[in-house]
Amino acid sequence: MAELVFFSGTMDSGKSTLALQTDHNYRARGREGLIFSRGDRAGESRVSSRLGLEVAAHEVTDTTDFWAEISGRIAGGEAVDYLVCDEAQFYSPGQVEQLARLVDEMEIDIFAFGITTDFRTRLFPGSARLIELADRIEVLQVQSLCWCGARATLNARTVDGVMVTEGEQVVIGDVGERETPAEVAYEVLCRRHHMRRMTALTARRRSAHESLWS
Repeated sequence: MAELVFFSGTMDSGKSTLALQTDHNYRARGREGLIFSRGDRAGESRVSSRLGLEVAAHEVTDTTDFWAEISGRIAGGEAVDYLVCDEAQFYSPGQVEQLARLVDEMEIDIFAFGITTDFRTRLFPGSARLIELADRIEVLQVQSLCWCGARATLNARTVDGVMVTEGEQVVIGDVGERETPAEVAYEVLCRRHHMRRMTALTARRRSAHESLWS
């Protein structure tokens, strides 16, 4: 039986690496599939991993209709056994429903990869619908770590080095620590430090200030 599987995790948990490995494994067994993504860090129509792996992909847009595209390919004689769908948090609920329909009516395996919550700790609409419809939800076992060493479970957005909790849900920015804060960046934090709005940069500045006055 085909399945809709949602692989979820925070940033830095290896989602895109696993997406690429999944595609490789299925192709190695002679199955035919397609890779989709939306808003990858490497640019349009790409899936890239922070380990340096990168492949071409089909870019998902607001107008992408998975049912129409895949059923059309099959009607034209193309074999489609599975789809790898990266950055699935950015898909619309309707697109997730189209993926579920492909599983149920076309027996196509769907492997979706994405983060569950945004910088405000709110579910992305695409992730919420995947949680509601997926046959299986797999939490990635590679743990992202907060700057304090605890398991990171939440994604934070910073603007000029300062953590923010308001703004547009989707804004492209850098990921990881930098000597000079990027205008918009993202960082994974444990819940304690997300609630305190204490990023790695904020913690270093506080430590330096305390050392200066101690």
